Amino acid sequence: MSQQLARRAEDRTADGARPGRGGSRLAWALLGLVVALLAASLVIAATGGESWNSKPAVIPVLLALAVVGALIAARTGNRLGWLFLASGATGAAGAFVGAYASRVPTAELPAAQWVGWVFPVILGLEQPLFFVIPLLFPDGRPPSARWRPLIWVAIAAGTVNMVSVALSDADFSSNFPWLRDPVTLVPPLGTAYNVSQEVGLVLFVLGAVSMIVRFRRAGQDERLQLKWFVYAAAVSVAGISVSSTFMSNPLPAFDIFFPLIPAAVGVAILKYRLYDIDRLISRTLAYAIVTGLLVGVYAGLVLLATEVFRFHTPVAVAAATLAAAALFNPVRRRVQRAADRRFNRVRYDADQTVAAFAGTLRDAVDPGTVQADLLAVVSKAVEPAHVSVWIAGRQQA
Repeated sequence: MSQQLARRAEDRTADGARPGRGGSRLAWALLGLVVALLAASLVIAATGGESWNSKPAVIPVLLALAVVGALIAARTGNRLGWLFLASGATGAAGAFVGAYASRVPTAELPAAQWVGWVFPVILGLEQPLFFVIPLLFPDGRPPSARWRPLIWVAIAAGTVNMVSVALSDADFSSNFPWLRDPVTLVPPLGTAYNVSQEVGLVLFVLGAVSMIVRFRRAGQDERLQLKWFVYAAAVSVAGISVSSTFMSNPLPAFDIFFPLIPAAVGVAILKYRLYDIDRLISRTLAYAIVTGLLVGVYAGLVLLATEVFRFHTPVAVAAATLAAAALFNPVRRRVQRAADRRFNRVRYDADQTVAAFAGTLRDAVDPGTVQADLLAVVSKAVEPAHVSVWIAGRQQA
């Protein structure tokens, strides 16, 4: 009982204060609001808004942020949960007003101008929310007091962003060229707007640096949490970059890969299957390396057969395909073993222990010795709390 109380106290320290019933209700209410706004923006986009037809593509991203944020905020009270919820809510509000302003013709409804004016202002509030996520992951606080001024810099950048688009035509015409900006109190503050955007990117990079600092000081669980975040970010960046190279419109790839980041944050903070990250990393690297090697072998064989030996293209393709298929399993086993040895050491050590036991088992003749060795191997490889062996109706622990 004392250990359970200590663990709960440790979780509160790591994740922030547990939310009360009111906090949980607020989190789920905000999620419902996000869903309603996104559904309304889809309906508006489907019934008009010619220039908005491609914008609902960000809806999976906003929905992932809101769902993960609600789960984290309702269950742990971690600040990142509320940050994700706020980001999803402001993005959903931006999607709604943007769809509405795109649907209404230029002069038929003056309110459309004001709705269009709200859109960049909301986006100016949303962007700093993304920039501080690496800085606050995973416990909702910076690594130390030295990093705290970056939060105020992010707030200042967001304020400059909102003011520049609210008081001048810094971003209105680029989003709604058919509408007139209803508020142009000062000349376009494009320089201030661009500087605030660049400051946000610098903050994001500094947040990544803070994660490195945090990793060096972290304990075992926090290191696994950071690995989840970095793994999802790396996969997302790689997937979006590759898709952007081969696709004219990278939005579908963004919708597929970017939600991996909030999903990984949810897994890390809620500590669901936290220790599987090393296995995921080793598997991803192994299959990426194997795929690259086999693609290279395939392309090389096709070029060799067609350009050097002058075989017909169908014959060369068939031969290259058979060679790549024959090499798949041997290459995969070797690469997987190397990846496990570097990134999934627990699995590698367990495999080595089981392999050594299998080798000694061939020459063993004493059942008692085999049973003792089996118990020792299972205890070392799996590390269970208790292990027993049943043989012919009798038990030995």
